[in-house]
Formats: sequence, C-alpha cells, structure tokens
Amino acid sequence: METARPPFIDEHRIVVAAPAERVWPALATEFAGSSGRLFDLYARFIGAKPLRSSGAPLTEGSTLPGFAVVEAVTGRSARLVGRHLYSRYELTFDLAERPGGTLVRARTYAAFPGPLGRVYRLLVIDSGAHRVLMVRRLAALGRRAERAR
Repeated sequence: METARPPFIDEHRIVVAAPAERVWPALATEFAGSSGRLFDLYARFIGAKPLRSSGAPLTEGSTLPGFAVVEAVTGRSARLVGRHLYSRYELTFDLAERPGGTLVRARTYAAFPGPLGRVYRLLVIDSGAHRVLMVRRLAALGRRAERAR
C-alpha cells in the first residue's frame, strides 16, 4: 500500500499476564475483530481505505475498516497500514515473552498532509484522544488474554 513509513507518533506498552499464544488471538479480536457500526460509519465519513473487512484477522493481506495487514507473523508481530482523506498511517504490534507474561508494544506512525490534515491531527493526536483510545484498547486486550484459557 504505502512504501515510506510516516513519521513516528507514539508507542504504548503493556505486559499481559498470559503467554503470547493467548495474547495473539486477543489482539486479533480487540484490534482487528468487528469494529462496530459507529466506527464503520466514521471510517466511511473520513474516506478510510480500505473500507471493509476481509480475510482472517491479523493475517497478511486481510483488511478491516481503515487498515490493511501488510505483514504478520502469528504470535509475534503485525504491521497495519491505511489512509483516509486527512492522514496516512501505520500501526505496528510486537509481542515478546517476558517473565510473568507477554510484552505488547503498539507503535503509531502517521502523516497529516495539508491544512485539513493539520486540523485532524489537532483533533485526534494533539487532543490526547488517540492516546486514551490506545491505552483503553491495550487494557481490554490484556483483560481478554488473561481471561482466556
């Protein structure tokens, strides 16, 4: 999809008290599972590409609204890219076994071209909304993986 990586935005980490083989399916469900009707409408409103989900979650070549999985190593890492009218972006996930669990690292990269892109960045990144969403989703991922048996 995109060749040059956009500028780095942020990184979030969480240690989940579960092995990577339980964390990976939770990651697929939390970040690549059904995104919900509200998110689907939002994706359509901002012109997200790709617009629809396809394929098995977090497998190379699969898509979800706003993201295409361009690289995936089951249980270890995934790289998702996407774009919309105001931004092009990349989200990477890396899993690493640690004593007592699995370290999950999520990195965001994004470019916001033009005046409308700058406004969008202000609303989503500079406002802290992206950070809050990522922290909440990683916490939900942790709870999901820790409950799984």
